Formats: sequence, C-alpha cells, structure tokens
Amino acid sequence: MASLNKMTIIGNLGADPEVRYLDGGAVVATFNVATTEKYTNRNGEKVEQTEWFRVELWNEQAKVAEKYLKKGNSVYVEGRLRTELWTDKEGKERTSLRVRANTMQLLGSPSESQPADVETPRQQAATAQPARQQATPQAAPAQRQQAEPTATADRRREPEPVPFESNSGDDDLPF
Repeated sequence: MASLNKMTIIGNLGADPEVRYLDGGAVVATFNVATTEKYTNRNGEKVEQTEWFRVELWNEQAKVAEKYLKKGNSVYVEGRLRTELWTDKEGKERTSLRVRANTMQLLGSPSESQPADVETPRQQAATAQPARQQATPQAAPAQRQQAEPTATADRRREPEPVPFESNSGDDDLPF
C-alpha cells in the first residue's frame, strides 16, 4: 500500500534562521514558521489561533535561507514531517515534530526587503507608464480597456487537463 508524508506550510518566520556548518561539509538551517487561523466561534467572538512549526533546510537551500530569510518574512515550505526523540535536562524522554523541507520559497515582493528609496524594475515601469497615457479623465476608461487584453495575453495559459478515459473492459487491477 502506498503512503504519503507531505507538509505544506505558508506562514511567517518567528526569528532569523539558525545556520550550522557541520564537520562533513553539510549545512543545516533551522527556523520557526507561524501559521495563523482566524475564525468566528459559536458565540460570535473572533478567534485567532497560531500554530508554530520547526523547519529545517539542508545544504544549498540552507545557504539560501541564511542569506535571504529574516524574521517576519512570509515563506512557503514543503517537506516531510519528522518525529524526533530527545532527552531533556531532567532526563525525561521527549518527542517533537519537525518539518524537513525539500522546497522553500520566499513570498512577497522584493521591494519589502529593500530600503524605501530604492525602486525595483517593476516599480520603475509602473511609474513610467502614466507618462505615456493621456492626461484627460475621459481617455482613462478607454486606456484601461486597451490595457486589459494585452495584460491577459501576456499571461501564460495553463494546459488543459487530460480527460479521464475508463478502460473498464480491462480489469488488470491486482486487488
């Protein structure tokens, strides 16, 4: 029987990553990611519940985390849930869960981590665009309509899903 151990987390870093360089040349980065769920309970009260996940990245991804991840960053993490057994200071055996990530992506715009006076190429293009447009308010709706088709044409189309074909006459299933 097949099995699956997969975690997907989108949240914010609670602190800068802790990075260790091991004797064999391996690099490991560990950090905490908080996810927050907001909902209204039966009494009509707004509730905010935060879960913390301990995440570890290895080797090249750990170096990327060391260079780019900072406290408060929004991050996407995908990996496997691992159970760790350890002994505390009092000699009691403890268990903790850790996400061993195989994918990590920093979310948000590059401008969030840059000083306010630095413009990204995307910001420069956005500020240059109004200069090309006419200044009359009557022209604005027509320009928006002209801009919309080109914006959607620039997007890449996702492939169409392959339709399911049943081969119910061939029953080669082992069970």
